[in-house]
Amino acid sequence: MHLRVEGDPRSHPVWRDATAALMCTQRLIRLARETGKRVHVLHVTTKEEAAFLAEHKDVATAEATPAHLTLAAPDCYERLGTLAQLNPPVRDAAHRDGLWHGIAQGVIDSIGSDHSPHTREEKSHAYPKTHSGMTGVQTLVPLMLDHVNAGRLSLMRLIDLTSAGPARVFGIAGKGRIAAGYDADLTVVDLKRKETITDKWIASRAGWTPYNGVSVTGWPVGTFVRGHKATWTENSLRRGKASVCGLSKRLRPSGLPRRCNETI
Repeated sequence: MHLRVEGDPRSHPVWRDATAALMCTQRLIRLARETGKRVHVLHVTTKEEAAFLAEHKDVATAEATPAHLTLAAPDCYERLGTLAQLNPPVRDAAHRDGLWHGIAQGVIDSIGSDHSPHTREEKSHAYPKTHSGMTGVQTLVPLMLDHVNAGRLSLMRLIDLTSAGPARVFGIAGKGRIAAGYDADLTVVDLKRKETITDKWIASRAGWTPYNGVSVTGWPVGTFVRGHKATWTENSLRRGKASVCGLSKRLRPSGLPRRCNETI
């Protein structure tokens, strides 16, 4: 393929282009209508997809990732090389802006980490033989809180994208709200805490992050799972600076499950 340049990851979004992404999404919606089924479109990456899906919310929900909302081509490929390679590709700033418009308009229903913890060794092959994907779970909340502080979305919209939205999309009972009868799955965050994301901080097998050296405002400091404290950062809360969000965490502490009405 002449559009795919050996050894040049900048060509990744060129041959895996926006037209191909839109065609796939259009085909999926057509199949949904033909079969009378609903679909959930993962990893929306183009402004055209966001505009198209806005017209088909009766059969489709959609998800975007922090990577596609934060990074932009060609800068990310010039800085990070193959570390920025994932599928669908990170595209230019115009598409990133289109995704933010989709979030503002309610087209995007959820945020997904697209966590793919490939090691540096796996990412070090010459393009395009490199593994596609990057770490995402641990940086999701800090990145999105930073976007909140930058005014790109409200805290309530972030909570909807990470909690209530997934509960609606997948029909998960007892999740997505802070209310009596719901599981007390909570993330405690310091909205004004300033931190710098580093490779050393990453706990996954990958041991690296594309956001190494990126400073953010807003940081998770603790989690509760079904009312039980699962994680906590000591001395992390300053009086009047903490907020509690109903962000679901995939942790299962010991002890019997608690419902929300047992903890209020």
